Parts: sequence; structure tokens; C-alpha cells
Amino acid sequence: MCQLKAVVERENYCETVMESVTSLEVIGDGVLLSTYFEEPLTVQGVRVRSINLLTGAIVLTSKEKEA
Repeated sequence: MCQLKAVVERENYCETVMESVTSLEVIGDGVLLSTYFEEPLTVQGVRVRSINLLTGAIVLTSKEKEA
């Protein structure tokens, strides 16, 4: 099984937004994260910066940093 932790990079820290992520879908202005036993979570205003399958981490970053 490959379950990942999703974190959002903030100014000076990383905030964990969901544990045991089983799927990620890029949608309009963000991403939709799902797990087996929780309601899906939409994280707006972010993009995927990296996915590391070895460490089990999805790193999301603000779209504002692109500007």
C-alpha cells in the first residue's frame, strides 16, 4: 500500500493537511485529496511541488509563490 501525507508549504513552516492520502486529483485552482475513511478535502490555491514515494510525502505549495 502506498499512503502518503500531504503537506502545504507556508512562509516559514509546513502544515500537514491530510494523513493516509490514497488519491490526489488536480482540480481548477487546487487539489482534491482522498483517504479511505475520511471525507475528501479540497485544498484551494495550491499546486503540487513534489511527490516523494520513498518518504511518503506530497508537498503542495501556494500558487501565489509562482508570481
